[in-house]
Amino acid sequence: MSPASGKRVDLAAPALAGIRRLSALDTVRARIGLAVDLGLLKPGERLPPATDIAAALDVSEITVRRALVSLCTDGVLRRVRGRTGGTLVERSPATGVVSEIAAYQESAAEVHRLIDHRVMLECGVTHLATLRADAGHIEELTDLVHQMDAAKDWADFHALDERFHILVAEATGLAGAVPEYRKVLQELYQFYLPYPVDYLRESNGEHRELVASVVAQDPRAAVDVARRHVEILHTTMFVGLV
Repeated sequence: MSPASGKRVDLAAPALAGIRRLSALDTVRARIGLAVDLGLLKPGERLPPATDIAAALDVSEITVRRALVSLCTDGVLRRVRGRTGGTLVERSPATGVVSEIAAYQESAAEVHRLIDHRVMLECGVTHLATLRADAGHIEELTDLVHQMDAAKDWADFHALDERFHILVAEATGLAGAVPEYRKVLQELYQFYLPYPVDYLRESNGEHRELVASVVAQDPRAAVDVARRHVEILHTTMFVGLV
């Protein structure tokens, strides 16, 4: 009991660590600020509309708008008015000024653990999907690859990428595969940062390889592609870049 409040206090409860102590607004600030610090978002680059950012980062649009305004105040972003305006990265953006970034850096061990967990699931899901995917699955996977090739920005690509990987899990035909896989994927997506769309389109080549292996019903080749596609996150996510 707490003498002052009369309420029970769990003295053994661990303090909130890493991103778990951040609000939704703080996570948007951290993710965009870190992308600018790492050079993933370039000086002068235009950000996607707030609605698209909200969908990609799984937060509300009003949260995104408030975060963008605060980052403009910090000198990381700037707002340009008019028909051709929008929110852009500053020409010489301030770096190291978004204190919330520290919480992401403190979560590095958790990110590596989530990547390893996803590798394990990805390989099993891909193996079964290769043997069980029907014509409808293959047609939709192929269409998603084409759409990712044409993605206009990182937010657009992210939504398509998530649908692609969930569809692979659905193709296994196992009722429990999708919830388990989605859970790990969404936990990892909490650490997703904006990436250059050219880099993302290049990574789409592995999606294309995966579909080709599914069409050929070659689980060994498909699993090899899936493993490489996820393992590389150890070096391409912010934990491998900072």
